[in-house]
Order: sequence, then structure tokens, then C-alpha cells
Amino acid sequence: MSNPNASAMATDRARAADRDRTARRAGLASFIGTTVEWYDFYIYSTASALILGKVFFGAGGGTTGALEAFGSLWLGFLARPIGGIVFGHLGDRIGRKKTLVTTLLMMGIATTLIGLLPGYDQVGVAAPTALVLLRMVQGIAVGGEWGGAVLIASEHAPKAKALSLGAFAQQGSPAGSILATGMFALLTQLPDDDFDAWGWRVPFLFSAVMVVIGLVVRLKVEESPEFARLREEKRVARVPLRELVTRHPGSLALGVLASSIGIAATYFITTFVLSWSTGSLGMERSTMLNVLLVYSVFQFFTQPFGVLLAGRFGPGRTVTALLGLNFLLVPVMYACVSTAQPVVVGIGICLVGITGAMNYAILAGLLAAAFPVSVRYTGISLSYQLCSALIGGTAPLVGEWLLRWAGGSIVPVVIYQMALVAVSLTCSLALLRRSRTA
Repeated sequence: MSNPNASAMATDRARAADRDRTARRAGLASFIGTTVEWYDFYIYSTASALILGKVFFGAGGGTTGALEAFGSLWLGFLARPIGGIVFGHLGDRIGRKKTLVTTLLMMGIATTLIGLLPGYDQVGVAAPTALVLLRMVQGIAVGGEWGGAVLIASEHAPKAKALSLGAFAQQGSPAGSILATGMFALLTQLPDDDFDAWGWRVPFLFSAVMVVIGLVVRLKVEESPEFARLREEKRVARVPLRELVTRHPGSLALGVLASSIGIAATYFITTFVLSWSTGSLGMERSTMLNVLLVYSVFQFFTQPFGVLLAGRFGPGRTVTALLGLNFLLVPVMYACVSTAQPVVVGIGICLVGITGAMNYAILAGLLAAAFPVSVRYTGISLSYQLCSALIGGTAPLVGEWLLRWAGGSIVPVVIYQMALVAVSLTCSLALLRRSRTA
């Protein structure tokens, strides 16, 4: 005679195992999709430091070309809040999955087309105009991608694992950076004339292959169960942006500022420091790219420890320790880079980058917990993307301007980066307190 309790327990275990498999599949899809998106976004950052000023802005590049290339880089960041608003609305209205498929396609098409653009010498001002427009499409796409990728992973997870599975999306950032930096490190082995003529285009064209892989994985993921339940209960927000701004303005403002160094640090290191070291300090492009590649690998493997530490000691204590240490290490990094010795440069970058990366792993869960399900896609997307436009994307531009303003002294850049660390720490702790009392 069968035992009803044993049968029920077996059914519950089977359901739990199925939920765990679905959650892991969602986390993997989130990681692969964001890797593709960040690869596309980062190759533009690297190319802007190495070649885009020379190819698209005339006058052989130089300092003016670098500023113009960094300006076009920033325009992609300015477009990101647009993507956050548009795709946040769609994600909160029609679902996470359909929105993420659209953003991946947009990014892949725009990136591939950049690889096919003629330069300034061929078509004049049409070249930088087309480049800027495609960069803005990239910005809109990634503006809608990040929030949805975080949610498709965290909302599939059991509550106890939401922070760790949400961090899957964060792993796409160092993975994309590894692929982008590795690709350029390989191609800079070409003779300079070949690299300038066609070599720099290869990473952009390779995006088409990566997008196909990302789509195959992403199309197999089910819709977020939390959103599906919201839709069944007819509690979907009619205008998510309006509800966010009128009911949760404090969380939005804190979310923007809490993200400051988590976003800006990447562009200080992979774009501004790359330009400064290969320009003012005279390091070889291939050498510096290899240094950044090693850093990206370290970041990929150490970043998840931020979530483990948060689970062990609590998010507040972990964020305080990581950002406090990061604050003290910023001047150390720039002192190391100023030596122009590759090993010393790499040590300095890794010290700052790894402490910041572990904090970045926690950021996704911190933002997701700050907003209710009905406006969560819009809330975390707009927090992250407004920060990207106002603070993260301006980091190389502000850094280059401060460097020139100070006559080549790096001190103002150091002070600026340390200030962003302090802002992030203060607002992250405030956001955590608000989330606990919400």
C-alpha cells in the first residue's frame, strides 16, 4: 500500500529539482546573452582608445581625434537611458523574454554594421555620422539588455538564491571584456598598416556569429515566473515609468548613484588608462592589451566571490569593506600605471579592479531588491543606464579632459575616481536600508 505522504514528498522534490534546473538554465542564458552584449559594447570602447579617432574623425587621430572618439563613445552611453525606458516599459508590460531577444538582435546588427563602415578618407563626414548613429543603437540595445538579463535569472531563482543567480548576468561583463580585449590583443600583432586598414574591423564582424549563439540559447528560456504571475493576476503596471517616478523616486535616485563606480571603473581601466598608457606613457598597444586581458581573466574568476562574501557577512558589511579598500587602492593603481612597467601596471589594475568587481557582482541584486515586480525592469534599467550616461560613460572623457587641464598630471583623475567610490558606498548603504524597510 502506497504512502500518500511519501508520494507527496517525492512530487515536491521533483518540482524543486525542476525549478532548480529551470533557474540554472535561465542563469546560463543570462550569462551568455550579456556576454555577447558586453563584448559588442566593449570592443567599441577598446577601438575608441586605439583606432576610431584616426579612421573616422580625420586629421590622423592625435589628441583631438581621441577626444572625438571618446565623445562618440559617450553618445552610446547617452542612448542607454532611452533603451532603459523603452525596453523597461516593454519588459514590465509584455515580458522579459521577448524584450531580451529584441535587444540582442539590435546590438548584433549595429555592431556588425560598424565593422563594415567606410572611413573618413572615403566618405568624409558621413563616416563619423554613421558611426555615431550605430553607436547610439548599441547604447539603446544595451540599455534594455542589462535589467532584463538580471531579472530573467533572479526571478527564476528561489528567494535564497536570487542574489547569486542575478550575479550570472554580471559575469557577462568580464567575459565580454575578455573576448573583446583578447580579440584586439591578437589583432595588434598585425603590422600597423594592416591593423589600421582592416584588422580593427574583425572584432565587429565577429559579433554576427556571437549573436546567433546568444539567440539560440535565449530562445529556449521560459518567461520569468514572477512576471507571469503578475500578468495572470492582472497587476501589470499600465505606465511603468510613471509609477516608478511618482512612487519610487528615492530608490531611483539612490540606484543611480550607488551604481557610480561599478560602471565607471570599467571605463577608467579599459578605456582611459589604455589611452593614457599607450599615449602619454609610451607603452606598446599590444603590451597594454595583454595586461588588460590578464586583468579581465582575474576579474571573471574573482567577481563571484563578492556574492559569496555578501551571503556570509551580509551585503552591507561586504559593500563597506570592498569599496573602502577600493577607495584606498585607486591612487596605488595610478602610481603603478605611471611606471609603465607591464607587471607593475597589471598588479595596480588588478588590485583596484578586483575589489570593484566583487562589489559589482552584488550590484544587480541590490538594485533588484529596491523595486517591486511591477516596475522592476524599468527601475533597475533606468538606475543603471542613467548612471551609465551621466557618470560611467563620461569617465574616459572627463579623465582625458582633467589630464589635459592639469598639464599631464594624473592627480585630478585620481581624486575624481575616489570621489565616485565614496558616492557609491554612501548610496549603496542607503539603498540597502531603504530596501529592508520597504
